[in-house]
Amino acid sequence: MNTFLQYNPTKLYFGKGEVRQLSAVLEKGVKVLIVYGGGSIKKNGVYDDVMAELQKIDAKVFELSGVEPNPRLSTVHRGVEICRTEGIDILLAVGGGSVIDCTKAISAGAKYEGDAWDLITRKAPITEVLPFGTVLTLAATGSEMNDVSVITNWETKDKLGWSSPLVFPAFSILDPGYTFSVPRDQTVYGIVDSMSHALESYFHRTENTPMIDGFIESLLRTAIETGPKLLNDLHSFEHRETMMYISTTAFNGSLANGTDGGDWATHRIEHAISAIYDIPHGGGLAILFPNWLEHVLKEDPSKVKKLAVNVFGISPEGKDESEVAKEGAKALRDFWNSLGAPSTLKDYGIDDREFDAIVEKTFIKPGVGTYKEMNRESVRDILNSCL
Repeated sequence: MNTFLQYNPTKLYFGKGEVRQLSAVLEKGVKVLIVYGGGSIKKNGVYDDVMAELQKIDAKVFELSGVEPNPRLSTVHRGVEICRTEGIDILLAVGGGSVIDCTKAISAGAKYEGDAWDLITRKAPITEVLPFGTVLTLAATGSEMNDVSVITNWETKDKLGWSSPLVFPAFSILDPGYTFSVPRDQTVYGIVDSMSHALESYFHRTENTPMIDGFIESLLRTAIETGPKLLNDLHSFEHRETMMYISTTAFNGSLANGTDGGDWATHRIEHAISAIYDIPHGGGLAILFPNWLEHVLKEDPSKVKKLAVNVFGISPEGKDESEVAKEGAKALRDFWNSLGAPSTLKDYGIDDREFDAIVEKTFIKPGVGTYKEMNRESVRDILNSCL
């Protein structure tokens, strides 16, 4: 294991009815900017629950709606302007990962005199942020308990991940019942996204990590067991509860303790694809990750074999390491496809016409992949295998 520092200051309130914590953690008379997406929270009752708690403390409420599934810089700019004009004290993200990611960028941009894109591209340091909390409505990204955000600049067609220890949520409220209204396709994408985060952490090069590797394998097995049950009963509190905690744990930093942090090349490639085509993040990962596995096992099948045996229960008897690894990659693809996730870029009408641009955007920041370092040729090979 490597030496490591574990740090996560987010207070997590998990369980049925925990929205009541809002009136306990916020100060009386506070100015709150509620950030949300397309308005589903007004149809499923979450908005009313949040407003009822804010009314208890006489909060002055402002709203920013319309956050996109791939949150855009233009929406961040709108939020920053509201914060500056109205003197907002705290932000409240009510939604899924896209809403929370947007809120993180607003929290940093509101305390910066220039363009928030400077912070995202690291042209300027983040030294101060506006505090924020979250009320989660979609189990997927883990953004409710980490310091990571992904923002799309639609003008330049760039989608960038960024992080800062200053943008951990101050608190996050997770009521599994608030995910009941998430439709089947978005639930599938959430399962894929959560598993992908765990898989990215799994593929590291650090030695002597049996506990972390076993932790990840257990999480993945639980997702494989729970996912189909949830899709058969979208209003099961038990299954929503399990998947919600899986998604939070998969990307709150705990799976990287003592390791080099994992690979993350697949995420870099997906961000480049969806920067151009604006496809669902979970859908892109479902297409890419099995093909990435097949790419890396050609050089070193050992970890993919371990995944195959310990997660998918594939027997290694009478097979060489590469054969078992290939069965593992296929098992992941087959599982996600059985849930209804896409398997090829053609499922989104994507061909190879923009592959040059996708490759270049993948390398907008140097260093793609740690388990297997990618070059432009290898990224193109993976993209070709996704057609």
